Amino acid sequence: MGTRSIKEVAQLARVSVGTVSNVLNRPEIVSPATRERVFKAIRELGFVRNEVARHLRVGRSRTVGLVVLDVSNPFFADVAQGAEALADEHDTMMVLCNSAADPTRESRHLDQLEQQRVLGILITPVDAASPRLAELTARGTPVVLVDSAATGMQCSVAVDDRLGGHVAGAHLMDRGHRRIAFVGGPLAIKQVADRHAGIRGAVDAAGDGVELVDCRTPTLSVAAGRDAGERLAALPEGQRPTAAFCANDLLALGFLQAMAVRGLRVPEDMAIVGYDDIDFAAAAAVPLSSVRQPRELLGRTAIELLLEEVGSPEQHRHRQVIFQPDLVVRESSEPRRSD
Repeated sequence: MGTRSIKEVAQLARVSVGTVSNVLNRPEIVSPATRERVFKAIRELGFVRNEVARHLRVGRSRTVGLVVLDVSNPFFADVAQGAEALADEHDTMMVLCNSAADPTRESRHLDQLEQQRVLGILITPVDAASPRLAELTARGTPVVLVDSAATGMQCSVAVDDRLGGHVAGAHLMDRGHRRIAFVGGPLAIKQVADRHAGIRGAVDAAGDGVELVDCRTPTLSVAAGRDAGERLAALPEGQRPTAAFCANDLLALGFLQAMAVRGLRVPEDMAIVGYDDIDFAAAAAVPLSSVRQPRELLGRTAIELLLEEVGSPEQHRHRQVIFQPDLVVRESSEPRRSD
């Protein structure tokens, strides 16, 4: 059996092609009896609407793209969950793409999404200042930056990462640490640079007697955190930092593994604070202190801004929504008190 056409549905239901189109697109204007006759014909013929052709006619699909830096990071899975939940409420499908922090791969995903005439794109960009994003906006594809602040040409939802880094540093200094490592990289990722700037500011404000040790990583992965932990653990005790602020929780989990392998106690020999507060942070062998981001709320708010722009493009004004981070203190930076 070949592909059935809308004309065949109309003939079987004894209605016009326009009526079938109304049933599919504006069913509320068609009488219940006629709607049922059309749906019965659709079922009997096995008719499937050609969405690609429909999108070409109306101009846009009911699909949004979400491009993230690392699909294996649970932080982005939670962001996607928040975005998809609200998209689904608005009869919109979401497509998840992984740039793997590679600008070339990111650009390829953006090309493909634009070619598919998506409703809009949510993106955690490799570079928020990339002209590629401005080009998309200029050609009529709304773009919302997620976990990254925009300059005003797009909407954005983000967390104050500088404040997050400052809060983590202040917490560790309050616990008496005077040699603190920042574990993270590359600094080309703005979120990492902001978190580094935040703890740098906290250390500088503390004055003499507090040292920040930079321990750069090539990625934000568990393996990179483990390698960084091995490097710091190998230092002589007098030179080794007594605390580490990791730019995300995956790094912190790898760093924690390295401490266990090296026989260093957490937090007695090395206190650790991560970032994101993914579910695995609380479930670690030593529960991790972490700077919490409202992950699902980031995704949900991004969809709200996108649909607002799509629904009222003439009245829409780009907004930059900034959430405040919270430090969740657990055993990795503060020993459990005995009763």
